[in-house]
Amino acid sequence: MKVDYHIHTHLCGHASGSMKEYVESAIEKGCSRIGFADHLPMLFRDDPSLSMSEDELPRYIDEVLGLRERYKKDLGILLGIEADYHPSTLEKVAEMIDAYPFDYVIGSVHVLGDWIFDDPGEMDRYDEVDINELYIKYFRTQESMVDTGLFNVVSHPDLVKKFNIRATIDLKPYYRDLLGKIRDAGMCYEINTAGLRWQVREMYPEPDFVRIGAELGVPVTYGSDAHRPEDVGRDLDEAFKLMRKSGYLELACFSQRNIRFDPLPDSE
Repeated sequence: MKVDYHIHTHLCGHASGSMKEYVESAIEKGCSRIGFADHLPMLFRDDPSLSMSEDELPRYIDEVLGLRERYKKDLGILLGIEADYHPSTLEKVAEMIDAYPFDYVIGSVHVLGDWIFDDPGEMDRYDEVDINELYIKYFRTQESMVDTGLFNVVSHPDLVKKFNIRATIDLKPYYRDLLGKIRDAGMCYEINTAGLRWQVREMYPEPDFVRIGAELGVPVTYGSDAHRPEDVGRDLDEAFKLMRKSGYLELACFSQRNIRFDPLPDSE
């Protein structure tokens, strides 16, 4: 059961390799299914190093659908997108999502106010804020994102820890609040292995979040957040182990914006 539902493309401006190379890497690694989920145009900031442009979105759609047809005998390919939650752009984001036949939409919080807090070039701003208040604001913003009803997946739920700058308060009550909303909205969250490749050296989210998610019956999926072909499927065995250890028996999967479930095998 090797699947990867969080794969980017060169169109986002901060990934390398052709889309064909990502597909062939997935096949080489024995994946049965992948989902491209590149960044929807980030309307709050015009920066080609952060996301594709609005003009490039149709090209992205066409390329993914073309690869799906070309490789259908070897690999299942889903059409996903990662859409940033930013209240000022919500209406336009909804229009773009509705315009295309996405299998799933990942909702992400990368921005608080005008601060892209996971951008290494903006790390100095951590010195200017109360870290505990930052974490609280981050989790409450994700709750607001869930409330919109626009998304299927909450991506990397504790991304704010990326640079290993940690809160000192107990975050479990905030985990429970967010997870309850995800469950009640009919959504899922993802275990994202990219944190293992950053300073935090830990998957998003941390094990306590996953354990509480399993206790509350919140669906979960996973992805590598690959920005290079060689990272497709990377460390997903660790995500699988965390899911099993936490008590999960099923993996959330997608088709035409609907969630379905595949049973987890006994081992990966």
